[in-house]
Amino acid sequence: MVRIEIKKRYTVRKSKLSEIYRDLKENIGQSSELFKSDRVEIVETTADLAIYLVDRKPYLMEIGGSVFPTLHGAVDRPFPEKRITVDPGAIPFMAKGADLMRPGIVSASDDIKKGKPVIIAEEKHNKPLAIGIALMDTEEMMAAETGKTAKNVHHVGDEIWSLEI
Repeated sequence: MVRIEIKKRYTVRKSKLSEIYRDLKENIGQSSELFKSDRVEIVETTADLAIYLVDRKPYLMEIGGSVFPTLHGAVDRPFPEKRITVDPGAIPFMAKGADLMRPGIVSASDDIKKGKPVIIAEEKHNKPLAIGIALMDTEEMMAAETGKTAKNVHHVGDEIWSLEI
């Protein structure tokens, strides 16, 4: 990934704010309430990426055309939706940005849809490791025995994680 630098930062208008929360609610349901705030800012970056600051912290981002929590948001304000749990063997690969392969999956929530963002968490402590785009629905994912199941787009230690605001 190319080094991300901040170009501009400004407060989101109320009309845009309602769109953001509507999209977030479509993705993570009632847990979207965890991210509600009167003060939300948008950070324009040098990358093709929109990051939203909730109470001055990078908790939301626009990914795959959808608003979804960043890893910081998922760690600080945990939610159960759109979650794939992986075994300890997958952790080093996910932390380096590898895509998620089926053999590493222990469980997946029932609400995962192909082409939509998901959170990838480790099994022991249930801590988020990465945000990915699902390559298949839950049923298809759990029925598969091999192959890629999610594309890793944001992981611990990447440019988004290390972005200083």
